[in-house]
Amino acid sequence: MRFKANAALFLVALIWGASFITQDIAAQYHFAYLFNSASFLLGGLVLLPFAPRKHKIPREQWKWMFVAGIVLFFASTLQQVGIFYTQIANAGFLTSLYIVFIPFILWLSFRERPHWVDALSVGMAIIGAYLLSTAGIGFQIQLGDGLEILGAVFWGMHVVILGKFATKYEPISFASGQFLITGVITLFLGLVLEEPAQFLVPPIILAAIYRGLLAVGIGYTLQVWSQNYIPSTSAGLILSLESVFAALFAWIILGQNLLPIQIAGCVVILLAVLFSQFKKHFTTSYK
Repeated sequence: MRFKANAALFLVALIWGASFITQDIAAQYHFAYLFNSASFLLGGLVLLPFAPRKHKIPREQWKWMFVAGIVLFFASTLQQVGIFYTQIANAGFLTSLYIVFIPFILWLSFRERPHWVDALSVGMAIIGAYLLSTAGIGFQIQLGDGLEILGAVFWGMHVVILGKFATKYEPISFASGQFLITGVITLFLGLVLEEPAQFLVPPIILAAIYRGLLAVGIGYTLQVWSQNYIPSTSAGLILSLESVFAALFAWIILGQNLLPIQIAGCVVILLAVLFSQFKKHFTTSYK
């Protein structure tokens, strides 16, 4: 079962990497809230028929679905708005920083103290993010990259919530519930802050359908299921491959390129993510 869960998460990383292209399409039309709303509502509604009909959702599950939906709202909104101001490759690699943040979120929330390797990984990630965002010129992180980094904190929180709480409940109903909560929140904000009439154009509709059915409906559901068999940190490592796929698709489809020093930043970030997962091979820890 562990092998199937790993394979499922690899597929999720591929789907999510390609999904960045759909987010770039929405960003070109300056849509964030309505696009996310359409994606999450579609994903949630598609899953509803597959949830056990006789399954009664306990009160605790409602609570954690709501918490997961709120965190997912902040993560997805920061990521989508960040794409307004940065390239897909930047968004993908900076989002992958969530795997570096997970040990510290576990420390602050559940008193699971991080390994010294985690602290070193954070230092590497900061250097990589600096090179990627600034190309080594100046000390000001670009707006879009800053939003992606902040969003990565919420993505890390989301992975932790799924690993700690979603695994206790029926996965389809939990996944559908959190999607619908996120979708309703973003729909309200989208109707207030954006122009719904301008949203109904073929490129955005097709992008929302892909993201809703595959990235949200299938991707996040496979994530919830897989984390029943894989620890949060290990799941995050596999999911972080979405950054590689995002950069690859951006290069092939959108023709987006990075400067050599920015590529070096991506390599440092990827090394930080990988290094943070091999702490079991080191004997020294804070524990």
